[in-house]
Amino acid sequence: MQLPNKLYSYKNSTLALLPTVLSELQEGPIPVIGLFSKVRRSLNDATDFISVMDCLYALRAVDINEVGEVFLCL
Repeated sequence: MQLPNKLYSYKNSTLALLPTVLSELQEGPIPVIGLFSKVRRSLNDATDFISVMDCLYALRAVDINEVGEVFLCL
């Protein structure tokens, strides 16, 4: 996970991607691959998506159900 510091600006950090992912989940649960497809343009590579999902899960902002859909816990 890239946090803002001297090397990474906020715009290039993982934290800047959190609102993008959360806004896509406002409509309801979505499969992981569908969510990745929707936010792919905002990412530099697939590891950025994994970092964002790890961060949101650790914050208990999202969870995943039995059928592989990501949903908001807020």
